Amino acid sequence: GVLYEVVQSFPRVEENVQVGSYVSSHRWRRHSESLKSVDTNRASMGQDSSEPGGFTDLLLEEGHDNTTQVEEDTDHNYYTSRTYGPYDSTSRDLWVNIDQMEKDKVKIHGILSNTHRQAARVNLSFDFPFYGHFLREITVATGGFIYTGEVVHRMLTATQYIAPLMANFDPSVSRNSTVRYFDNGTALVVQWDHVHLQDNYNLGSFTFQATLLNDGRIIFGYKEIPVAVTQISSTNHPVKVGLSDAFVVVHRIQQIPNVRRRTIYEYHRVELQMSKITNLSAVEMIPLPTCLQFTSCGPCVTAQIGFNCSWCSKLQRCSSGFDRHRQDWVDSGCPEESKDKICEKNIDTTETPLYSTTTLLPTTTRFRVLTTTRGSTTSHLPTSLPTEDDTKIALHLKDNGASTDDSAAEKKGGTLHAGLIVGILVLVLIVAAAILVTAYMYHHPTSAASLFFIEVR
Repeated sequence: GVLYEVVQSFPRVEENVQVGSYVSSHRWRRHSESLKSVDTNRASMGQDSSEPGGFTDLLLEEGHDNTTQVEEDTDHNYYTSRTYGPYDSTSRDLWVNIDQMEKDKVKIHGILSNTHRQAARVNLSFDFPFYGHFLREITVATGGFIYTGEVVHRMLTATQYIAPLMANFDPSVSRNSTVRYFDNGTALVVQWDHVHLQDNYNLGSFTFQATLLNDGRIIFGYKEIPVAVTQISSTNHPVKVGLSDAFVVVHRIQQIPNVRRRTIYEYHRVELQMSKITNLSAVEMIPLPTCLQFTSCGPCVTAQIGFNCSWCSKLQRCSSGFDRHRQDWVDSGCPEESKDKICEKNIDTTETPLYSTTTLLPTTTRFRVLTTTRGSTTSHLPTSLPTEDDTKIALHLKDNGASTDDSAAEKKGGTLHAGLIVGILVLVLIVAAAILVTAYMYHHPTSAASLFFIEVR
């Protein structure tokens, strides 16, 4: 990973917090038949309208084959992605021509357009659903991605991102490079315009954009990709195309008051095929149903949407246990309550799911751990190595996934640790007493104790 500076940030950037990223991959495969019922509406709002602010087409040269070139990836769990080739008319429909938008709504970010490895907070005029969570604020980075996390730290490339093309872009190396964004109340378009790679300027300029719509759809549009994305070096900066989300857990350090460790657990990632990213191509990602959409117990526990949804009466929330509210879910004892799968009253099935339903298949869970410290990355299992501003975290696999509670083994280890400290203190007291007695007898040779030891000797 690399470090980013965040300008005009609110809340402030967490400077003294060590962020560990524990990647949790859950593979719930959905039936491909059920995905066919998902609406494939194009994100070309207003393309047939003369109203200002509508989405307009990017013109292609005539004579191209307009046959459909669609590839569907069904292993995203939270999203269905469709990739459109350069000769597909849908690619033109999905591109937003910012130059034809209302001038007062198109903003060029002066700092991002003239710096390297910088990020800035941008407010949305609408609620944008991301992995089932509604966002009103994002962070746009010069490196071709959007950070979506609430806790702003410097390791932005690790997780919680929307990345049409994350790479080592440096808008400051060219006067023609800009980072622009446009918000019309129902969609936000962020465009990286004529940007160059900082470590390989001669490859040419890149122009691409990400569109976030208020219905949760995410669109990546590519106008100018001068080289195969697979050839971009990741030595100095990660190269990613896709999505990621995570939950944040705050751990108190008992030995150090008022010090806490924030740990980010990445519970899902969408990795798109970089070889499909070319000039005039586009990717459309349609959100799939999540447990968070249900607002009562009955529909929650009977939902068949590809996730093991459970209801927590204390929080009045439906969840699979893996979303941004993970800490509240664990702290409120929801994992234990959710085992029963029984509602307090008669199950209410009147609530209709917002999306099509699917059948849950057997699942497997595997964890890949990435602990990041000041820009260095190592891959290993969760450890308990102490640091001056850190505390140990144990990630346990249980019936429904991960838990951040201490295990019996850890508690036993803590007891042994306390006993060892007590034993050392007792030994130190004994040695100190012996030294004091010896010194006393040396300075008082006629004392009873001195005469006793002389007679014994």
